[in-house]
Amino acid sequence: MTEYLFSVHHDYSKPLFDPSFDVDAMMRDTAAFNERAQKAGIYVFAGGLEAPDTATTVTVREGETLTTDGPFAEARERIGGFWVLKLPDLDTALDWAAEASAACRGPVEVRPFQGV
Repeated sequence: MTEYLFSVHHDYSKPLFDPSFDVDAMMRDTAAFNERAQKAGIYVFAGGLEAPDTATTVTVREGETLTTDGPFAEARERIGGFWVLKLPDLDTALDWAAEASAACRGPVEVRPFQGV
């Protein structure tokens, strides 16, 4: 079994949701997806992230630690949340990602963790 990162992307250059968006329904559907993944025994970890402006970037250069307020990369789109699921193969991961995307109403990028 391989662990996969399912990252949910948001475009933070515009409002996260338009006024007609049903956030409560999205939260219910996401919770139901999480429960289904847990019952299937594939759920490792998941979480939603605060907005990029809450980030702090830490860099060590020549032994000196530098901290910078804000995200590392300049980009409109950022990861807004994620799942780590343990699945047998990429095809299965893509099936689960389709369900995750439908639940959270956003694009989901799927990437396997490197083998150890």
